[in-house]
Amino acid sequence: MISACTPTIRRLTLAVGLFGAFCGASAADDGRAAKDGAVKDGEIKGVVELFTSQGCSSCPPADAALKKLVDEGEVVALAYHVDYWNYLGWADTLASKENTERQYAYARMLGRYGVYTPQAILNGRDHANGADLPAIRNRLALMDEKGKGLSVPVDASIGGDEISIKVGAGKGRANVVVVYFDRARVVKVEKGENSGKEIAYWHAVRDIQTIGMWEGKPAEFTLPASVLIEGQGNSGCAVLLQSMKDKETPGAIIGAATVLAGPQGKL
Repeated sequence: MISACTPTIRRLTLAVGLFGAFCGASAADDGRAAKDGAVKDGEIKGVVELFTSQGCSSCPPADAALKKLVDEGEVVALAYHVDYWNYLGWADTLASKENTERQYAYARMLGRYGVYTPQAILNGRDHANGADLPAIRNRLALMDEKGKGLSVPVDASIGGDEISIKVGAGKGRANVVVVYFDRARVVKVEKGENSGKEIAYWHAVRDIQTIGMWEGKPAEFTLPASVLIEGQGNSGCAVLLQSMKDKETPGAIIGAATVLAGPQGKL
């Protein structure tokens, strides 16, 4: 069983929780993958948001599992590096306060008092150990069977100097959230629990932006393509159609798409 690193809501106290022994300070297409891990409209089986850290010894297997999901191209896969393990001796070079805040917001949504790494949030509805691919796949399939999958079509593409986002019709209302990420990063960890390891990270989130609201009717949104070009070919973004439980607590994700920039900011 994969161990995980878990802080309490105060972030510095360690506890025993879900998925076995936790470590603390010691820690209409055929569904095939699209080129470079992009996900074509109609193929997406779900959204997997991995909360991970370079300072957690339990996270490298989950980082590798996310890479498999990226390669398969059947889900929107995102890695949010959190900063609450930085005190162990290595400051995560991809972490942000905003990523940590998103994980704690999900904890409120799930009714949990704490968070852990590696944690995978599935469709904004449930969670699993981020290294447990069978559990992640099974839960996404079960959600889809129960009508809790991605029910609203979302398409995002680059054309000229714009990113065009189209959201189809459906029930309810939701935020249109754009998550910007670096497609690939290799980091040599020099201190902490993973000291001496060179680890590859995929779809590491660097910013999150809500660009509008969707209220059940078809809608279109436009972004400047420069938001991806500035990443010099290593950038991408995911568009998440996400309902909110309240003003600060995210809820179910009901639609999603991914756009990747090429060397000149084109697909």
